Amino acid sequence: MAASVCGAATLLCDPLRHGRTADRTPVLSFPRRSENRRSVRAGRDLQSSRERLGLSWRRSRVAVSAVSGPAGAESSAVGGDTVDSLDDVKVFDLSGNAVPISDLWKDRKAVIAFARHFGCVLCRKRADYLAAKKDIMDASGVALVLIGPGKVEQAKAFSEQTKFQGEVYADPNHSSYEALRFVSGVTTTFTPGAGLKIIQSYMEGYRQDWKLSSEKDTVSRGGWQQGGIIVAGPGKNNISYIHKDKEAGDDPPIQEIMRACCS
Repeated sequence: MAASVCGAATLLCDPLRHGRTADRTPVLSFPRRSENRRSVRAGRDLQSSRERLGLSWRRSRVAVSAVSGPAGAESSAVGGDTVDSLDDVKVFDLSGNAVPISDLWKDRKAVIAFARHFGCVLCRKRADYLAAKKDIMDASGVALVLIGPGKVEQAKAFSEQTKFQGEVYADPNHSSYEALRFVSGVTTTFTPGAGLKIIQSYMEGYRQDWKLSSEKDTVSRGGWQQGGIIVAGPGKNNISYIHKDKEAGDDPPIQEIMRACCS
């Protein structure tokens, strides 16, 4: 058995085996000076290649961040077709007035959060998570807005229950969600990550409003809609940052949003 083990792992069992003569006497060989120089040069070339590769990788990461995160004043994080689709989208304020969605950021910069629905426990946590930075947004002249899929009455109930410090709008037709291509589906709602976030939210004192969650326009779509967050304006075509939730409760790091809106 020992012989078979050594046959399978020669270097572990007899590390000097390949450096011995027939009489089992170890043969020690030393590299020539020229070989040493070549080895040193090869080591330096390898290190230089690694450094260049690392620099290239870091540059590529910066480029990706610039595309997916905040962009310049004249650039957009979404395609022109998405911007065009938003032209026809209207949301409703708490008084029931229809407002073209791009008017929310046409003349100002705004952070706009899109809720799953107005009864969602995770959306109530998102509202607080953003409102905690409202003083910084105010100092930077940035508006804080939340849009939810549902009726104006639902938006009013959400605003009263949460005491949300920003503006609240209703999108009863889900038009903004469709224009921005936010995902929807059972598999994006019932995930292990979302389940853990719901438990954590309940432990922190947040609660689902089952009455709002059971409204017909929410139930008719299964309650599977996911939301996201954008930073937009000034200028109706200037959406400089977009985060699309991959699952329920998929909040981006707050520092990422603050860099996009207030840096």
